[in-house]
Amino acid sequence: MTQKRMIPSKRRKTGTRAKLRRVNIEQNPNRAIRPRLSVHRTNKQIYAQVIDDIKGVTLAAASSADKDAGIKAGHSVDAASKVGKLIAERAVKAGVKKVQFDRGEFLYHGRIKAVAESAREGGLEF
Repeated sequence: MTQKRMIPSKRRKTGTRAKLRRVNIEQNPNRAIRPRLSVHRTNKQIYAQVIDDIKGVTLAAASSADKDAGIKAGHSVDAASKVGKLIAERAVKAGVKKVQFDRGEFLYHGRIKAVAESAREGGLEF
């Protein structure tokens, strides 16, 4: 399928990922790629993962559906900020401090922005 005929959300997603890869290679010619903080949003929940793309392993994960997160409604900005703090805490515990933020197909506002800002407050750098 050509780029013009692709679904707009898929085009945004592939463009974001391609830009992340391009920036990684330009900044790190020896290909020491930072882990990626990937955020996914649904109508009811929000999910975040720290992924090591070289090994293909998830280093840390958090979501508003976690039982230990203590979040009642997963579709609010407050829940997203709690998920951001939780993912930062788990990533630092796993030994990751520098990540790249991957918003995927979602625009950087609302719940996505809340996750990013609270992850920064939690100790992640991006």
